[in-house]
Amino acid sequence: MKNCIITISREYGAGGHSIGKRVAEELGIPFYDRDIVKQTAEASGYSPELVETEGEDISRTDSIIRGIVASSVFYSDSQDVIHDVQQAIILRFAKAGPCVLLGRCADEVIRKAGIDGLHVFIYADDVHRAIRVSEMLGRSNATEIQRLMSRKDASRHAYYNRYTGKKWGDGRNYHITLDSGALGYDLCVKLIADAARALDEAKDK
Repeated sequence: MKNCIITISREYGAGGHSIGKRVAEELGIPFYDRDIVKQTAEASGYSPELVETEGEDISRTDSIIRGIVASSVFYSDSQDVIHDVQQAIILRFAKAGPCVLLGRCADEVIRKAGIDGLHVFIYADDVHRAIRVSEMLGRSNATEIQRLMSRKDASRHAYYNRYTGKKWGDGRNYHITLDSGALGYDLCVKLIADAARALDEAKDK
């Protein structure tokens, strides 16, 4: 792989992290998720825990309030600072060479910078996602898990909308959308890796 930058956006519990990591391993390129959090924390001075919370999620209520307050030139909040630093970190990784970038509006960040990429969205039905979340968190209460999935997805949608002006999960924003519940992780990995190789070869011609 010489050229391809892959960004992966995902519904909560759809396995985007696992799929992205495996794609990176398959292609022999770096996978960036926690590294983005770590370097953003170091550069911004905020704790990794705050960066993790503020660096990809925002509630609908917070989005509305911040949109109103942001009309003041004196207004700034931790999420804006974290987003700006995080954006610079993502661009640094993307400019360094082929890699897989997880979430955090990475698709739009590199698109605005004029960097070509393969943009992927991973989703799944509620049953598959609930099983995945239950395994990840060790929880079994179906109602609690469903509420958590809905809250996380709503937060990611609000964050993406705030910083890109686009709709999170809209197929028009991505080159590939994959149902990991129906296709399985193995096939998702293969489809993404094959597409990345094809794009890489096309750029060399």
